[in-house]
Amino acid sequence: MSATVAALLPVILVIASGYLIAKTGLITDEQWRGVERLAYLVLFPAVLFQTISQADFTSFPTFDMGGALLATIAVMATLLFIMRPILERSLGIAAVRFTSIFQGTLRWNAMIALAIANNFAGETGLALLAVAMVFLIPVVNIMSIVVLSRFASGSAPSSAKIFKDLYTNPFILSIGAGVVFNFSGLSLPLVFSDTLEIFARAALPIGIICVGAGLDLGSLRKPGPALALGTFLRPVFMPLVAFGFATLFGIDGTALAVVIIASSVPCASNSYLLARQMGGDAKLMAEIVTLQTLSATVTIPLALLVFT
Repeated sequence: MSATVAALLPVILVIASGYLIAKTGLITDEQWRGVERLAYLVLFPAVLFQTISQADFTSFPTFDMGGALLATIAVMATLLFIMRPILERSLGIAAVRFTSIFQGTLRWNAMIALAIANNFAGETGLALLAVAMVFLIPVVNIMSIVVLSRFASGSAPSSAKIFKDLYTNPFILSIGAGVVFNFSGLSLPLVFSDTLEIFARAALPIGIICVGAGLDLGSLRKPGPALALGTFLRPVFMPLVAFGFATLFGIDGTALAVVIIASSVPCASNSYLLARQMGGDAKLMAEIVTLQTLSATVTIPLALLVFT
């Protein structure tokens, strides 16, 4: 438990620092958007490419991890679809609010996950987390778009738009480039490797500072069943299901810890943008992201303590 807290506490403190910096107005909203774009388009893709291009995937349970994580997503999505009409009848949770519960349960903040995996297990943790991203990012993005298209009030994107969003996603592009380079057998020239290392060192602190800056504590004034479900289905049940499938696939050690991290970190902050663009309940989505991030200070250490 002490090792887990030691790995998480720096991440939590940097998130809190981002929130305090934003509140002081030291950096304006427009400037924050630029910092977020820098992290999303340049710094984190550099981390992913560097990590994946140099990783020895034969030493990792790559496909076992992928199978366990995809099975976890499939089970949780199925349970949510079974629950949807019940939630509407018994709690009055409309379909448009269901889309935020869906995203809050299935989507995950890769920036926080990378920072925790790095603190928890160094380069091995980063490489294993990158494996999780290879399997999860495309699938979860497609599922979220499809659910919003079906249940939200906005217009549904065309299949061409969905495909474009995926193949222009900088995380997916950097993962793909890293995989291709890894299997090519080539080595990066030292000058490029050192350059990527500098980008990588900047990515994790800047990314999680942006997470803190995006927190909106004022949105938590009116709790209700939709917010409670959207917040706690992920940190309570997702790690439990992931642990079950990880055990079934024979995953243990650091790989198991990374599976639990990927399953218990808060929802991705860009879920709010997707909800707003596609006519979902963006306000509920912002509340879920904020409350999940705050509760993660307790739920992630507990999940790692119980399941690893």
